[in-house]
Amino acid sequence: MHVKQNKHAARSEATRATLVAAARPLFAAQGFAGVGTEEIVRAAGVTRGALYHHFRDKEDLFAAVFEQVEAELMQRIGEVAGAHAADPRAELRVGAETWLDACAEPEVLRIVLLDAPAVLGRERWREIALRYGLGLVVTALQAAIDAGQIEPQPVEPLAHVLLGAIDEAALYLAAAQDQAAARTEVGAVLERLISAL
Repeated sequence: MHVKQNKHAARSEATRATLVAAARPLFAAQGFAGVGTEEIVRAAGVTRGALYHHFRDKEDLFAAVFEQVEAELMQRIGEVAGAHAADPRAELRVGAETWLDACAEPEVLRIVLLDAPAVLGRERWREIALRYGLGLVVTALQAAIDAGQIEPQPVEPLAHVLLGAIDEAALYLAAAQDQAAARTEVGAVLERLISAL
């Protein structure tokens, strides 16, 4: 019986992963509002029943897509910034720069910055984003304090304030008519902010 349950669980997880993989490029290209559930199940090659077995609704599926994009993005930022771990302040700068550069990617722009706050609500969007990014920032800030690069202070509130500034910079970029100019401007602002810590 145990083997049968494991096979069922594996099939179930595979179907869920297929739905997320099918929905992700659709949400990235057309936005949440532009994609119907019929299009998603057709792209996934599953039934509508399978969709509703794994997700309450389209919003629940979108949340799973957003979490996947966010997790991959934070892993990428962690790897790029982590290459500068010997200089924690540089690690913070590189992490912020990598995030801002990612904001120009159509998938990140559409799913993470435009649709997620609107579809999930700002509070849930922030909760998911913090789940993936807060630890990176706390670790880098604590390393900078330990290295004497930043004055000792409570790390968690500092991380929240810094993440708030970085997220607002990203939202500013998302709404900008001239994204190249906005990227230069917010990059300079964040550079000064991190240097002033």
